[in-house]
Amino acid sequence: MSLPITTIGFDADDTLWQNEQFFRSSEKHFANLLAPYTDIPDLTDRLLEIEKRNLDSYGFGIKGFTLSLIETAVEVTEGKVPATVIAEILDAGREMLHHPVETLPYVTETLEQLTERYKLVLVTKGDLFDQERKLAQSGLGDFFDAIEIVSNKDQGTYQRIFSRHGDGAEQALMIGNSLKSDVVPAIQAGAWGIFVPHELTWAFEHVEAPVENPRFRQIEHLGQLAPLLEDIG
Repeated sequence: MSLPITTIGFDADDTLWQNEQFFRSSEKHFANLLAPYTDIPDLTDRLLEIEKRNLDSYGFGIKGFTLSLIETAVEVTEGKVPATVIAEILDAGREMLHHPVETLPYVTETLEQLTERYKLVLVTKGDLFDQERKLAQSGLGDFFDAIEIVSNKDQGTYQRIFSRHGDGAEQALMIGNSLKSDVVPAIQAGAWGIFVPHELTWAFEHVEAPVENPRFRQIEHLGQLAPLLEDIG
């Protein structure tokens, strides 16, 4: 018999608030900026390759994304991209860092329902300053017993976090929009993994859902989390 769930980890970007839409908008703007200087047909794929290549150096987040945009622009134009275009890319990155926070449906009421019964932990990866800014602007910080901003999310990350802030991974649940970062490694750590899809998810985060695992569940939106918890204990 499974032990009762005492701790719930929440992803932030595209689980609690909108995020990926700003990256997609910047990618379209980037393509328009480069159109006069290159006709490369796979610009988005090239950008993704460079983003992946740079993760070990820059990590996740807007600043690393902006540097990858600049590197892509230099590579695909063979160094011919004008300084004015580089300046516009930098401006777009700064704009992303100041975009208003838009919480997703059912977030506030779900956190209100769960905060008295469970220990809630925010587990997010990315740039420290940007994640802190979004959390502050969201007004959701007071719902959480702990905030963990990490460089990566893997099995060890969840084992450490749920041991530090709860009763261990076996009595924890992690919910998020990324199978690769939020769900699969949490299940590998021994926790429950709840997938709540977002209409936009970065291609890097796509993996197969562990549908055969008894600790995997999928819901349509956060409003379904509280009833799910009643079912699984």
